[in-house]
Amino acid sequence: MKKTLCENLKSLSLIIIGTAALAFGTAVFMLPYDIVAGGISGIAIIVEKFVPSEKVSAELIIGTLTWILFFFGYFALGRGFAAKTFVSSLFYPPFLSLFSFLAREGTLGGYFYLPSSEYADIGILIAALSGGALVGLGCALAFLGGGSTGGTDIIALTLCKLFPRLKSSKVIFIIDASIVTLGMFVIRNLVVSLMGIIAAFVTAALIDKVFLGAERAFVASIVSDEYEKINSLIIEKLNRTTTIITARGGYSGKDKRIVSVSFSISEYSDILSLVTSADPRAFVTVQRAHEISGEGWSESASFR
Repeated sequence: MKKTLCENLKSLSLIIIGTAALAFGTAVFMLPYDIVAGGISGIAIIVEKFVPSEKVSAELIIGTLTWILFFFGYFALGRGFAAKTFVSSLFYPPFLSLFSFLAREGTLGGYFYLPSSEYADIGILIAALSGGALVGLGCALAFLGGGSTGGTDIIALTLCKLFPRLKSSKVIFIIDASIVTLGMFVIRNLVVSLMGIIAAFVTAALIDKVFLGAERAFVASIVSDEYEKINSLIIEKLNRTTTIITARGGYSGKDKRIVSVSFSISEYSDILSLVTSADPRAFVTVQRAHEISGEGWSESASFR
């Protein structure tokens, strides 16, 4: 009981700290320079340009979109996904408002207001690198805590649920790339647009490094009554072999089937998407694999 409580507190702390890092990177570095690097912050910057009103700020748009997408995810993807995004959705808007206040020119003598710095000439580059790093770090910490930052990922996962042939990783990339491209036409500044692309790459690199670390192979154990459907989807869509294990529920005493599958970093979100589409109530445990070898697995597969 004590161990479980400590683990829950650790997970909650990681999600809250990750959400704070995400909000800080967005408010202090991305929004002041209109850096569009994808996600709901990119959408907010674009919408703000179309609605030139002091009452409609990027922070307000982000907060509104965060909760709209949360409830959309609740109805489209189920309680399980909503539970993972709730903590981040709850803390993100107030954190963003707090850090946006700190990033104003008149707050704390403009300490967090980059454009007023004596190094303002390279401010936008610092903003792209630092903002991208903090956003990536924040997302990775939230993932490590077992949560999710939601956002445009909810749209991607919903599309994958409606169209099972789609891969969530590709859909997420297409959505973010579309936001960045649209930002180029709205912002109409090549330097700012390029900084958005740099920030997006830094974000992806930080998520890869912090969340996945040096190990890029995983093993998922999936407990579900829809194990046959899940097994078929993994084999057909991802071309991965599986192992079906017979087990007995410790509480229910009923016979269960566990689908075990080894997969690579690039397939992480696709595995979760396939399982959710087949059975939103499936119990999934994912562990890092220190080493995988043998028939059906190769080094090239684990690092693609």
